[in-house]
Amino acid sequence: MLLVQALPAAVHESVPTHLTWLQAIVVGFVQGVTELFPVSSLGHSVLIPKLFGWNDLVRSQDASESFWLAFIVGLHVANALALLVFFWRDWVRIIRGFFSSLAKRRVETSAEKMAWLIIIATIPVGIVGLELEHKVRTLMAKPMLAAVFLMVNGLILGLGERVRARDRATFAHNAVAARPGRDAHPAGTSERLATGDDGTISPTLVSMSFKDAFLIGLVQCFALIAGISRDGITMVAGLVRGLDNDDAAKFAFLLATPVIAAAGILKIGDLTGPLGAGVRGQIVGGAVVTFFVSLLAVRFLWGYFSKKRNLNPFALYCLLFGGFMVIFIAAGA
Repeated sequence: MLLVQALPAAVHESVPTHLTWLQAIVVGFVQGVTELFPVSSLGHSVLIPKLFGWNDLVRSQDASESFWLAFIVGLHVANALALLVFFWRDWVRIIRGFFSSLAKRRVETSAEKMAWLIIIATIPVGIVGLELEHKVRTLMAKPMLAAVFLMVNGLILGLGERVRARDRATFAHNAVAARPGRDAHPAGTSERLATGDDGTISPTLVSMSFKDAFLIGLVQCFALIAGISRDGITMVAGLVRGLDNDDAAKFAFLLATPVIAAAGILKIGDLTGPLGAGVRGQIVGGAVVTFFVSLLAVRFLWGYFSKKRNLNPFALYCLLFGGFMVIFIAAGA
């Protein structure tokens, strides 16, 4: 009742004030997978309720204020916690590197360089997100648009792989031609060298320029559109800038952590305030599911990309599922 009173009349006529446990668990599971897989969690959070006929949830997504905001905040916090747990060793080194670079007023180690790469890449998405996130969400959180942009996401992933394969082949050809009889090591191979600390951060990754990091962060802003994957578009940008799949994936995961965490923290009032009234239990339940599924997802993806596998399967999935949903929605199902 508190929620209904807190919302404008135009909103609580069409937005429900409850979330079932089944819905919370299903969407929490999907969020855990799709936030880390390059297939757009925001797009799936719009499409899955439509697919299952949860029309109350569909209507709540593009409302200016609704319980759905509080629910998504809880799931994003769970995503960020899972990434922090999985990459905690890296984050300890990166945070230490940040403070040591401040003390020395220069960057000397890979951890220090990585800290500033992440900071610089976070600036554009932070500024754009603060200004446009709410407007873009309410404007673009429509099932048909999400389905179309999911297909666009698939095309972006496929194109990124084609560019990487072409550039890698060209690099290898030129290297062999220039140094016959010697092994060529194009940028982005699995070669790992000492980097000033324990060598766990790829030399290729930390050789990335601050300009490249800023451009990757700028590209990440497109993930505000439902259907465009944050991790996917970040990986593609990394591939285009010369990273290999595993380095591009690691940078995407590290970059996503502060972005997702900051978004959750800034909107925590939605969770603790009137919008979360009556659904906090379901939010916690969905977040727990998201946390553990996210841990499994990032573990799988880390192993997948470490074996030099590519984005093509995810591109195909986006094209197929996005196309199916376009037909499903157009048919009036």
